[in-house]
Amino acid sequence: MANKIYTKTGDLGKTSLIGGTKVLKSHIRIDTYGTVDELNSYIGLLGDHLADQHSKTVIKEIQDRLFTIGSSLACDPEKEPTMKIPDLRESDIVFLEKEIDHMHDVLPPMKFFILPGGHVAISTAHVARCICRRTERCCVNMMEHELFVDPLIIKYLNRLSDYLFVLARYIGHQLKVADIAWKPRLGA
Repeated sequence: MANKIYTKTGDLGKTSLIGGTKVLKSHIRIDTYGTVDELNSYIGLLGDHLADQHSKTVIKEIQDRLFTIGSSLACDPEKEPTMKIPDLRESDIVFLEKEIDHMHDVLPPMKFFILPGGHVAISTAHVARCICRRTERCCVNMMEHELFVDPLIIKYLNRLSDYLFVLARYIGHQLKVADIAWKPRLGA
């Protein structure tokens, strides 16, 4: 790692992918892994609001996977096969599914759409979920522009947003904060 945080190499609006390829900071790949970084930061904030040690441990695991995803997206795909980049695995998705099932088993059935809120931890989980969905859309956008994205990344992000939704409800359950029902205003 460099001794100084500033390198001045990006002062003209370009940055380097892992592998050395220079691209504009507005490039869709940079926007996408920047969104992964934003998601990871909000998930860290969420973890700071949690009291449940098991959920905090899961959050740390998710943050590690998000660094894995970020490194994959930050790498020049033509140079990646020759580099040692951490890998995402199908077992990472299975892990999220098991956590979702574990939380879902203790939650009351959902009978209405719910509004985010009720406690700062619940709201933070919903913010993270929304950023996760945006991250997923960015990855799909990359695919639509024929830029390589490992399909497992999109699958993981899809499952992660489900996890974050259920976690928001689970946090409410633990804190004895009821889901806030959306009561749509109907025309007169």
